[in-house]
Amino acid sequence: MRIFLTGATGYIGSAVLDALLRGAHEVTALVRDPEKADRVSLRGVHPIIGELAKPTSYAAAAEACDGIIHTAKEESKRGPKVDRQAIEALLGASIRRAAKGQSASFVYTSGLWVLGNTSGASAEDAPLRPTPLAEWRPEHEKLVLDAGRGRNPRTAIIRPGIVYGGTRGIVADLLKDAANGLVRVIGDGQNHWPCVYHRDLADLYVKVATHAEASGIFHANDEADEKVEDIVEAIAAQAKMRPDVRHVPITEARSKMGPYADALALNQIVRSPRARALGWTPSLHSISGNVARLNEEYRSKREAA
Repeated sequence: MRIFLTGATGYIGSAVLDALLRGAHEVTALVRDPEKADRVSLRGVHPIIGELAKPTSYAAAAEACDGIIHTAKEESKRGPKVDRQAIEALLGASIRRAAKGQSASFVYTSGLWVLGNTSGASAEDAPLRPTPLAEWRPEHEKLVLDAGRGRNPRTAIIRPGIVYGGTRGIVADLLKDAANGLVRVIGDGQNHWPCVYHRDLADLYVKVATHAEASGIFHANDEADEKVEDIVEAIAAQAKMRPDVRHVPITEARSKMGPYADALALNQIVRSPRARALGWTPSLHSISGNVARLNEEYRSKREAA
């Protein structure tokens, strides 16, 4: 299958790229500069140098592909606006393909923070109560879902939990902090995080992108229902020297971190029945039970970089 991928060198996107190449798919990747273009070219990927905020730099390349996977995220204050521009451009490419009778699908990356604090175990049909950091996402999800109402093009949304594995992301930061001797926890740590291993998440993207009937919303998490305190304790116990663990009151955290603090303090128990119905089964089922492995993965990838 010919796939157009945004964010191919990002945390989620690089894992998705690995999974696509393992599946022998033909990948065209949007990258920002020649250095990244050279990097993906060495792996047999066709690079398109462009920017999310400039759809003319990539729309034609996207339209030439059977499926589109959008994992890129603009981290600046312009992020929501740029994301909407990208959605509109990429959906437009899919719609034009579909109008010509060609296969067309679009997979969008959202996140479980759109659920806010959950009440009980929340599946894909749970109501949305987004934390402030994600309050713009429901409108973008609606754009994607509305475009796929007639199933042509086929559209899908993946909502990852907190992604772990490798050298990037929130959990990798905890591993680094523990090695440096101080881990900060927002609140009392009794809140639950829904988490997912990056390779398992990437496998779900490939399943959704290539399954002819996969449309709508798919949650991605390992369903371990781990408390933050338990994750931190497992990481601290594996450190060469046990780090100090400091609990930061939410008001203090907000003053330093803004709405990101509220996102980290969310209490979420989440289920992924629609993802599992596609045959997706995570290979890792907790962070706490795999800290030694994650530490080794973190170290080896840092050394190889």
